[in-house]
Order: sequence, then structure tokens, then C-alpha cells
Amino acid sequence: MERIQIAEDLSFTRIIHGLWRLADWNMSREERLKLIEQCLDMGITTFDHADIYGGYTSDQLFGEGLALKPSLRSKMEIITKAGIALISENRPENRIKHYNTGKSHIIQSAEQSLKNLQTDYIDVLLIHRPDPFMDPAETAEAFNQLKQEGKVRHFGVSNFKRSQFNMLQSYLDFPLVTNQIELSAYQLENFEDGTLDLCQEKRIPPMAWSPLAGGQIFKQEDEKAKRLIPVLEQTGEQMGAEGIDEVLYAWLLAHPAKIMPIVGSGKAERIQAAVRSLDLKMDRQQWFDILHASMGHEVP
Repeated sequence: MERIQIAEDLSFTRIIHGLWRLADWNMSREERLKLIEQCLDMGITTFDHADIYGGYTSDQLFGEGLALKPSLRSKMEIITKAGIALISENRPENRIKHYNTGKSHIIQSAEQSLKNLQTDYIDVLLIHRPDPFMDPAETAEAFNQLKQEGKVRHFGVSNFKRSQFNMLQSYLDFPLVTNQIELSAYQLENFEDGTLDLCQEKRIPPMAWSPLAGGQIFKQEDEKAKRLIPVLEQTGEQMGAEGIDEVLYAWLLAHPAKIMPIVGSGKAERIQAAVRSLDLKMDRQQWFDILHASMGHEVP
């Protein structure tokens, strides 16, 4: 499995496994452990979490599986996120959905994630969403404390645009190591608005959430999907892909920004499809064929 260097002392696998829907998969502890082991066997060692996933339950479910074989922790990298506060029976103090990037909240969230994941360190902690009420000095204080205490190794952001990224970075004495953003052949916003450009400028490999566009691309009534699917199928035939999902992953992997797609499936065969996409070679003209189909027109 190809690895991407995130920091001097940390690398991620090119394909990352996402646990957003873990609570929906209704797996036993043993099945959760089996899923972790299947990912590791495929070469995927990087796992993506957030405190809010599964109504604040997914990281605990993962931790329960990992606890059946604690030695696996040393073979993986764990990402988690903080900063969103949801209305949930597990957080009765939240009367409204909001963002909280204050020092106490970030530290409390990280410490709860450590407990739930049954680990003593997090490899990368991300601020989940830009916070219009952010005090970046306070967020930086939280980062510094967690780093000094050895609870978090590195920090990054998720869904941040250029100005938001640069603003937070200006308060830190160490670099943010990644930006987790929505990227797919269907959703081009972060290709077009300079967000991906910033990642390349800063030499920061981005993680791509929803690389299959959340299934939108498979809806036959969707006009953009109607344009994309024939081109994806044709390109897949040219490259020897087994399905258009592999082509969608390959489109992201071909980009020079070193994009790391997050695969959010609990099915081994779907995860394996993403891994197979690493062997597909997409040339520049094939890449633009897909881009044109998504945009609905040629580049200017």
C-alpha cells in the first residue's frame, strides 16, 4: 500500500478507512475487530473518526473492537475530529447544533476520544468545521496543551477554506498537517475555489471525504450523474476497472495533490475496490474527459 508522508514522523496509507457510519452497521465487537483486521490485511492502516459520529458512539464502538486485540494499535494511525456540538441524548447540554472550538471543549473532546478509542494518543486531531465564533488563540492553546501532554501528535483541519486555514495556522508554532475536504468527480467546489490549491501550496496532502459523492452519482435521475456515468464506464473499460467506483477513486488518486480518499464502507468488498483502484493508471486526457462530463462543458 502506498503511503503519504504527513509529517516527518507520520505517514498515512493512501486509502483511509472512515468510521462515520460504524454505528449503523450493527456489528458485534468481534465483527468490528474483524473489520479492523481486514483493513490492515488490505494494507490500510489509517482510520478516520470524529467525536460526533454515530451520535457520539462510533469511536467507542471502534475502541471496544480494538480492545479485543490491543496490539493492533501500534499498527495503525488514528484520526479524530472535534468542534461540532450536536443535539443528542448523549450530550443533553446541547440545546442547539453549534460549533465549539474553545480550549476546554477541544481538550475535553480529545480526552473523551482517547477514552472511547481505548488508546493513550491520537495521531491527528482535526477541527471538524470552520467556526465563525472561533478564538484562534484559544484553539491554539488547546492544541499546544494536548501536544505537550503527549495526547495528540499532530493537528489539522476539516472543511476549511484558504482564509480560515491561514488564520488558524498563523496562531500556531507548528504546521497543520492536513485538510479533510469534500472531493469527488461529482463535487468540484474545492477544486475550483482554491482550497485544493492551498493544500498544494502548503505541501499538505488532503484527505477526501465522500469520494463517491455520497452515492449521488449512482442516482439515475440526477442530471450530472447522467453525464458522468457513461464516461466513467468507458474510462473503466479502457483501464480495466471492475466498476465505476474504482474509476472515481482513481480520478482522485491521479491528481498531483496526493489526495487520500476516505472509504466509508463496512463491507470488505467495497473497501477492496478502493484498494484495487491504486493499480489503475489514468492519463491526463482521461482525467479531463471525466472533468468535462462533471462540468457539462469543456475547459475554457
